[in-house]
Amino acid sequence: MTTDAQDKKPVVIIYAPTASGKSALALKIAKEKYGVIINADSMQLYDVMHMLTAHPSAEEQAQAPHRLYGVLKPQEECSAQMWREMATEEINKAHANGQLPIVIGGTGFYLKALTEGLSPVPEVPPEIRAKIIALQKELGNPAFHADFATKDKVMTDRLHPNDTQRLIRAYEVFEATGKSLAEWQKLPTSGPPDDSWEFEYHFIDMPRDELYARCEARFDIMIENGALDEVRHLTALIDDGIVPETALVTHALGFHPLRAYLRDEMSWEDAVDKSKQETRNYAKRQLTWLRNQIRAKSQA
Repeated sequence: MTTDAQDKKPVVIIYAPTASGKSALALKIAKEKYGVIINADSMQLYDVMHMLTAHPSAEEQAQAPHRLYGVLKPQEECSAQMWREMATEEINKAHANGQLPIVIGGTGFYLKALTEGLSPVPEVPPEIRAKIIALQKELGNPAFHADFATKDKVMTDRLHPNDTQRLIRAYEVFEATGKSLAEWQKLPTSGPPDDSWEFEYHFIDMPRDELYARCEARFDIMIENGALDEVRHLTALIDDGIVPETALVTHALGFHPLRAYLRDEMSWEDAVDKSKQETRNYAKRQLTWLRNQIRAKSQA
């Protein structure tokens, strides 16, 4: 049974590239409309490296309720399905309290899972995921992409060699199921969790040069405010066997170059340059996704 348009409950979706100012936009809307800000960034779910992963500051969090920030330990895994369940609970709580849920990302796949539903892809066993992550680290991006292309050319034709997380996801699904992720994605999705919701899309678009400059400036601020100490702390947890080497949180932008610096495997200048390059590449992919997905929805 569907819900009449006038009875639908609003859910604001803010998607914008990293360092573009989406947190400020979310906070503005939250203060104007009695909102609750709900995180849709996979790295900000974790309770480590708050500076490196750009968690909202304590000052920002004091100005409006923030949910799903720092709710997972670094050794925990989180799938899009798990995030969707957590986000659905927070959205329902906000509506029950007469508040406006404002979902802010970050991670485009999370937002698609929330707004469009999920394909019925089986859960990948942790040991298979760890195996594929280890293979990617051993081979490096170009060779990893080439190796996967011998198994699933459809997905590798779709994915850039530097799109590490999506390549790992596609490879692990193939390894676990023997079927291309493209085949799973053709199957009907489960749909949004609640058909009484009405999504209101907001985006922040800007020239690429300006976005890159903002990324680099913010990384410098992160370093000034203790990001290297955060990497040192997580490295210690990994070295002590508390956090797996392949934990999802280790995909945080800048973690591996800064860790390499701490291990005397890379100069400081190279670590900073590599970290900034990672951030620019990620912002570029986000911007492309934003323009193809969210902007089209917001103008529909």
